[in-house]
Amino acid sequence: MLTLLFDGIAYGMLLFVLAVGLAVTLGLMNFVNLAHGAFAMAGGYVTVLLMNRLGVPFLATLPAAFILTALAGALLERTLYRPMYAKPHLDQVLFSIGLVFMAVTAVDWGIGSQQQMIQVPPWLQGRFDFAAVGIGKYRLFIIVLCALLTIALQAVLTRTRFGSRLRAAVDDPRVAQGLGINTSQVFLLTFAVGSGLAGLGGALGAEVFGLDPSFPLKFMIYFLIVVSVGGTTTITGPLLAALLLGIADVFGKYYVPKLGAFIVYTLMIVILTLRPQGLFGRSASR
Repeated sequence: MLTLLFDGIAYGMLLFVLAVGLAVTLGLMNFVNLAHGAFAMAGGYVTVLLMNRLGVPFLATLPAAFILTALAGALLERTLYRPMYAKPHLDQVLFSIGLVFMAVTAVDWGIGSQQQMIQVPPWLQGRFDFAAVGIGKYRLFIIVLCALLTIALQAVLTRTRFGSRLRAAVDDPRVAQGLGINTSQVFLLTFAVGSGLAGLGGALGAEVFGLDPSFPLKFMIYFLIVVSVGGTTTITGPLLAALLLGIADVFGKYYVPKLGAFIVYTLMIVILTLRPQGLFGRSASR
């Protein structure tokens, strides 16, 4: 049970890094970007192609996955996403879903539909026992790295001038511009970092989840569950929601494989019934 709990925490931390960019864009920028999984897929394919075709070491591919997907996010934000900021959420949903299917088709045509796998370094393979708990080395690596990323992201959003400028730009863009804040630049950097984090999560998850062109469609619902259950006003909420989802999914698939997904969706329905605004979301004012 403790081993399953450890694996569930690792799975949840990975889901958080994959979904935190969507939490930022949806919660802080008020933009529904269902194409978020496409950036995660892009980061995974960057790692796969660099490792399998060019022989680049695994650790060296992680910053490359982050940087390249962040640049792609910045380019798309300038050219495609920005005109959609003022559109209704339904338009944003249709637009981003269209991007998902375009990305899936492009990858299927350019790389192929076969499952892509990577081989992590030997020092990250296998397990070791600690206090009767079987700890996977790669899972431990994921937990430590994702925990450091979470702390850094929380610090940036709550303790830096950029975080204050981002919140001000979201609350009232006109007033923020009047105060000298370049809201266009703030949104660009925020979207790029969110896309880069998704790419990094995709790179880390390629060994755990596998990778194929349908990746954005398979995990879209998981990203939405993390954001909706956790709430979009803090980072803590999506983190807790991702951990709950990861643990429930691992335990459910182990003990009742045929009902694994049913348990996850039941947990989501119960939480949203009790707290429609999410675990840490603020209630709507009356």
